[in-house]
Amino acid sequence: MEAGGHVAEKCANCGSTATNRLYLHNCDALQCEACLLDRCLQPHGATLTIEGLYGRFVEALTETLDIREKETGLHSRRTACHTLVLARHLVTDPAYLRQIYWGALLHDIGKIGIPDHILLKQQGLNDAEWVQMRTHVELGYHIVSQLPDLAIASALVRCHEERHDGTGYPRGLHGEEIPLGARLFAVIDTLDAMTSDRSYRKALPFDSARQEIVRLSGTQFSPEAVEIFIAEEAVLRQMVEMKCNAVRLA
Repeated sequence: MEAGGHVAEKCANCGSTATNRLYLHNCDALQCEACLLDRCLQPHGATLTIEGLYGRFVEALTETLDIREKETGLHSRRTACHTLVLARHLVTDPAYLRQIYWGALLHDIGKIGIPDHILLKQQGLNDAEWVQMRTHVELGYHIVSQLPDLAIASALVRCHEERHDGTGYPRGLHGEEIPLGARLFAVIDTLDAMTSDRSYRKALPFDSARQEIVRLSGTQFSPEAVEIFIAEEAVLRQMVEMKCNAVRLA
């Protein structure tokens, strides 16, 4: 089955036939991306999830936002899981890892307040539209900061568009002023964006994305985060290839 093909099957694990999800043949059975990502979280146990109806609602909400923005598969959950690959190098506290996961999962929740004519615009945004688009980080921070015990997560949401050299937004933070989770997430978010199809280009191969991330070390990205990215290259390469080799249900 070629990437981008269509199969009349369903996930062998959860039975999903959702057409917006990506599916992968794994051990002679078709599994959806959601189940594959759940497996990624299993070594950490329940400490990385908010169990029950509340947790599933938040995951469903982020999936809905990904659909609205026409992201590839489960972009938010995928980047959250991949951020944990980097975070484990520096963080051992399960509660801290849990907050990094949820901050990465909810990173774009503020885009719920961005009008469709700006969020979904195919051409470049003008100056006034960029001003409005950039409000999504503070909108997201306002939402997540109201949830109990998610201060670290809300800081990631607020700072995920900051840059190591201080040229990011909303506050122009520099270097280690940027929360750790946001520094790690920035690398993963760029990796996922570059290796996903866009309306104006096809997905780039992993090596091209790697080259660009290394080039931007010290300017857009934290050098420490890039070093960890390189250390986890084999794992991340496999994850990207899984995404790129996935299929969609008809």
